[in-house]
Amino acid sequence: PTKRSPSWDPRPLTMVQTLYLFVGLALWHEINAFSPNGNRNESLSHRSSLSALHLQKSHDRRTFLAQQFIIAPAIASLSSATILPNPALAVTLLMDKSSPDIPPFNPNTDSASEAKKRFQLAIQDVDNLLANYDTIAKDGAGDNVRLYLGTQGVKSNMWGITKVLKSLKEESEDIVEYTEALNEFEAYLFQAEGAAYQSMFVEHSSAKSTPESLLRTARGDVVNMRKFMGDMALQLSLEV
Repeated sequence: PTKRSPSWDPRPLTMVQTLYLFVGLALWHEINAFSPNGNRNESLSHRSSLSALHLQKSHDRRTFLAQQFIIAPAIASLSSATILPNPALAVTLLMDKSSPDIPPFNPNTDSASEAKKRFQLAIQDVDNLLANYDTIAKDGAGDNVRLYLGTQGVKSNMWGITKVLKSLKEESEDIVEYTEALNEFEAYLFQAEGAAYQSMFVEHSSAKSTPESLLRTARGDVVNMRKFMGDMALQLSLEV
């Protein structure tokens, strides 16, 4: 029999996990293709083209196409993910697993006040994540972080939050500033999700990153994400 290295995980990837891995890699390459500097090495330090597109606030045609046809569908897909967490990775999870699932938000039937309440609860979940990050992310538990981000399971009020926030544009004091903050929030959510997801597979790849380094990167993205959530709350005159 062939000897396996000590780091080999005998558990096969599920079809969904494999699909997410390939889709994530494909999106990563697509987004880098729109990098203003054309330098793919930026991805090694987690300065993805996605962040560059938003922070530079360029209005050229290539940026517009990247935002509309690559980034937006990816965020929508991640926000609606309903994959159940791996029990082996949920040992340190602080979120109450017995709590009821968060209902989907429907902008056609749910009121603005309901959307605002959902947003406030989502901010609380993000604050809990940051306050307990070391425990939640213990032993490279990227799935735990993703559960709080609402991209894994349906226990967090962050699940489907992009749809909630888009429905509140007309409620903001300055729709331009609100939209800019929303775009930045989406960018950092996408990056935090990507780093947390990559942390679960990096040990089986040739990448130099480690689960711990990727989870630290994800935490930095969550910090920035929370900042823009605060900006949007201010635009909506919400107490957080």
